Amino acid sequence: MSPLIVIPARMASTRLPGKPLADIGGRPMILHVLERAIASGVGRVVVAAADEEIAVRVREAGGEVVLTDPELPSGSDRAHAAAEILDPERRHQVVVNLQGDLPGLDPQSLRTVLAPLSDDAISIGTLVAPIHTAEEAAADSVVKVACAFSDDDTAAARALYFSRVTIPWGAGPLWHHVGVYAWRRDALERFVALPESVLERREKLEQLRALEAGMAIGCARIPVAPFGVDTPDDLARARRMIERVSA
Repeated sequence: MSPLIVIPARMASTRLPGKPLADIGGRPMILHVLERAIASGVGRVVVAAADEEIAVRVREAGGEVVLTDPELPSGSDRAHAAAEILDPERRHQVVVNLQGDLPGLDPQSLRTVLAPLSDDAISIGTLVAPIHTAEEAAADSVVKVACAFSDDDTAAARALYFSRVTIPWGAGPLWHHVGVYAWRRDALERFVALPESVLERREKLEQLRALEAGMAIGCARIPVAPFGVDTPDDLARARRMIERVSA
């Protein structure tokens, strides 16, 4: 499969400007994510940076980095651009898009996200974790996915829809979508060439573009959703978590 893990990073975050270089435990957040990606042992890891200042810090730490157009609209576009720059010979047939704001990610999750691609009918693998509280289910910052697993713990489930509201209705488990994607290379190329879709625009969720275009997304389960950093409060929480682990 020869995956390429790409970590898109840009300084121009609307809610937390300069997020990739935010200090957590004495190191920029992007280096925490890079370290966890390398620890997974899945394959080659590269940071796709929109800004030279990010690239400098990654190079100083011994990581691989590629500069991408700062005007690219999304992490998926940045991951695609990085793959095209680094691998024009297409040796890497799978591109894992890992968000640069998941400093607490379990490295094993990057192996788990590849599992759905064992089914040739699946174009994109992604991760879900169980929702345990009513607060989590109601939060519009938590993306939910309608999918149904069989009794086989190793089986992937097809994503039928993603939403910021609680889905599906009725008794049963609810699933928190974790925005890590394992793309087949041709699916990623097709995706970034598509225009923004109607439901994508309405829900502000780009994965709906893939579903509306008929791409199959397979979900694999992990026990707990990794903590993402989007706001100053999130950053303070991440710092406390890293401090506890390091103590």
